[in-house]
Amino acid sequence: MAKVKYFFNPNNLTYEQYKPNFWKRFSKVFGFLCTSIIFGILLLLGFYYYFDSPKEKQLKREIEFLSMQNELLGSKVDRLANVLDNLEERDVDIYRVIFEAEPLPRSVRQAGYGGIEKYRSLDGYINSESIVDLHRKIDKLTKQMYIQSKSYDDIAELAKKKVEMLASIPAIQPVSNKDLNRIASGYGYRVHPIYKAVKLHEGLDFSAPQGTEIYATGDGSVADVDRDGRGYGNHVVLDHGFGYQSLYGHMYKVLVKKGQKVKRGELIGLVGNTGLSTAPHLHYEVIKNGKKINPINFFHNDLSPEEYKKVLELANQANQSFD
Repeated sequence: MAKVKYFFNPNNLTYEQYKPNFWKRFSKVFGFLCTSIIFGILLLLGFYYYFDSPKEKQLKREIEFLSMQNELLGSKVDRLANVLDNLEERDVDIYRVIFEAEPLPRSVRQAGYGGIEKYRSLDGYINSESIVDLHRKIDKLTKQMYIQSKSYDDIAELAKKKVEMLASIPAIQPVSNKDLNRIASGYGYRVHPIYKAVKLHEGLDFSAPQGTEIYATGDGSVADVDRDGRGYGNHVVLDHGFGYQSLYGHMYKVLVKKGQKVKRGELIGLVGNTGLSTAPHLHYEVIKNGKKINPINFFHNDLSPEEYKKVLELANQANQSFD
């Protein structure tokens, strides 16, 4: 039963029943509803601020799981990068050294793999920084793997040519020298027999009687035949490929023609005393990529370690050259 309210009317000195009009009742109900709604909103905001809903709890668990997976993937990518770095070092320091190939320039291996705009779509998220970093690492790793794969393709081709290369590189003495007494002057600074001045002697002198047979020290083709009364005199240049050439100077007789193919050990001429020479001998040079190098390092096919040691001692003697 609803409560009945009364009020004292001073005009007639009596109590009369209180009957509020419609607007008063409406304002009272509206105020109550507004207060309830505001209180409810504040209560709801406080609840959501301090307590997670089941969906939020699930989302947070998923975010935590994805963050952990992101870290694990980053660690795996770092390990893969270390493995790839090791493969690159082997490529440079071992494989290409074996096949005498130039290493890939560091600038090629470290070339750019993407600009800032490439990762623009990943910005604006909670873990954007770690995600972008992971993408950068993966992109870099992908490019390095591609370059390394191409490098191994090159090495595979070099391996196929290894047999040909071993047969082509100078590897024997150019004259018969079983008793090892024919090396008269080695590579290095020597007194020139004519100018009587110390000059760089760019090859080895083998003393031998005129007419002694001269042999090709590796497979190749005759790049040049020159018959001249000066300098090397009658001489032959063989092109062995793979950046190698060999020169045979002061010949008495040349037995090959320009462009002719020769095999290691094949007779190419006879020892003589032509050109700028003071006695019958063979002046022998080895050239690698246009640079004359010490031929003493290219007798490994017909010398034992003990014989090589003796030849090395003879070649290093400070004496006068023959040319």
